[in-house]
Amino acid sequence: MKAATEYLWFNTTRQREFINITDKVQQVVAQSGIQEGFVLVSAMHITAGVYVNDAESGLIADIEEWLEKLAPYRPDYRHHTTGETNGDAHLKSLLVHHQVIVPVTDGKLDLGPWQQVYYAEFDGRRRKRVILKVLGE
Repeated sequence: MKAATEYLWFNTTRQREFINITDKVQQVVAQSGIQEGFVLVSAMHITAGVYVNDAESGLIADIEEWLEKLAPYRPDYRHHTTGETNGDAHLKSLLVHHQVIVPVTDGKLDLGPWQQVYYAEFDGRRRKRVILKVLGE
């Protein structure tokens, strides 16, 4: 079995961003030379997530609204007693999850017709990264 590791870096400009990284993930898969296997896509920050879903702007707005309803920004999170103000970002990350595994077939991401890979940032305006680990033959 072969393995390849790559890091994607992000400098987000907003507190919350949803970034389509499908093409970048596919590029890393292609460069790995792996034809059959999997790619792990994992956010390396506790206030971010990775998910697979449709690249439709209305749905992305719905996801952001849904997350805000489930884990709204509030000043009274216990986490804020540490001096941080991002308790909601930690909870949003738990809801989205921090990683996905995508199958690789014939050297390409084996996604459904509307599926895209997204990086979700919930405490932005600073440098963040994602690890891509491609495994297979």
